[in-house]
Amino acid sequence: MNHTPDNASINNRPQDSAESIVSAHSSTTYAPESNSPSWALKLTIGLIGMFAFLQVYSVQAVLPVLMMDFSATEVQAGMIVGATVMAIAIMSPFLGMLSDAVGRKSFIVGALLFLAIPTALIAQSPSIGWMGLWRFMQGLSVPGITVVTIAYIGEEFEGRAVAELMSFYVSGSVLGGFLGRFLLGHLHEIMGWRQGYYVMAGMTLIGALWVGKMLPTSRCFEANPNFRSAIQTLGEHVTNRYVVTACLLGACVLFSLVGCFTFINLHLAKAPYELSTGALANIFAVYLIGLIITPLSTSLLRRFGSARTVRVAVMVSMVGVLLTQVTPLWGVIVALAIMSSGVFITQAATISYIAVNVKKGRSLASGLYYMAYYAGGTIGAWLCGIAYARGQWTLTVWLLLVVQILALLVASFGMIKTKVRTV
Repeated sequence: MNHTPDNASINNRPQDSAESIVSAHSSTTYAPESNSPSWALKLTIGLIGMFAFLQVYSVQAVLPVLMMDFSATEVQAGMIVGATVMAIAIMSPFLGMLSDAVGRKSFIVGALLFLAIPTALIAQSPSIGWMGLWRFMQGLSVPGITVVTIAYIGEEFEGRAVAELMSFYVSGSVLGGFLGRFLLGHLHEIMGWRQGYYVMAGMTLIGALWVGKMLPTSRCFEANPNFRSAIQTLGEHVTNRYVVTACLLGACVLFSLVGCFTFINLHLAKAPYELSTGALANIFAVYLIGLIITPLSTSLLRRFGSARTVRVAVMVSMVGVLLTQVTPLWGVIVALAIMSSGVFITQAATISYIAVNVKKGRSLASGLYYMAYYAGGTIGAWLCGIAYARGQWTLTVWLLLVVQILALLVASFGMIKTKVRTV
């Protein structure tokens, strides 16, 4: 049975306040929900997603090189990826609560500025341990971008505009995930991975300046500095079916994505493929399919709702994981494209599921989602590292399938069918 929140739950701001905002700013990006946000805002939201994820997975493209440079094991290589993911998981709910008390734009810009510092320090890493530390420091700043941006969109816009901006944000994060891997892989072949990280630190600084200039200041934010109230909201969220279901799905999604795209590199660096870092970086071009798939997912959500969309997307992803065991390189690339498409749709549907159904403490709800999401990624980097060390890519594939079956069960029995509200 479809469940659509009533008008009262869609917007818990006072009606006269909402109307005054719309009428006073109808000529800006803060238009009525029947109108689309400006292209400048769409671009800025997309760039926020891109710069947030530019660094998170960049190291995957040079993992085989790092294993040789630092004499690292498969598990240590996996945890270099997992270090950033772990920090994001730890910090997500706390930065959500802090942002609810302080604000939105200043948090996003400040987090981008901070992110550039450990990115530059990675270039000076003398050992795998130090690199892990700087990777962890990178992750501390990411929730200040991701969690707060989702809350910003949910507060400043309604209905169709929310779904539209969310799709640009997720598309931007997809582009960032690709560019980080692609750029570092090719920068390593040109100047080495250490100098490559200096370049990426400079790019992040430029991103912070752009967002500081172009992102409109919050107009609908209401500060909630009461810590006791935040704890009460936290208690409500951890028993909220919408939040818990989204968190479980998020954990399964990133477990699959991190496990697959981390250790497929080690698989493709060996015979019969023996790909270089540049060639491995090119493999991540399959991520670009997310730039097409993610905006289209908005139409799927409107027509079929979150629950049905997620179930189909997870099954598509499972097919992709299975097909990565084929021998021809072109077959592996196609399989990765299929697998990642399912993941991107699942992520977009899950984020929209929270935005539509959770109206109180949005930052905290998003923070809990990202805590579970990235905890799943951390566990995926660790367990898939063990699986790869013991059974190479074949055992890793079977572990990924087990987790995706769990995601399918969560989507089938945990999600209440909801559709994105468009009018």
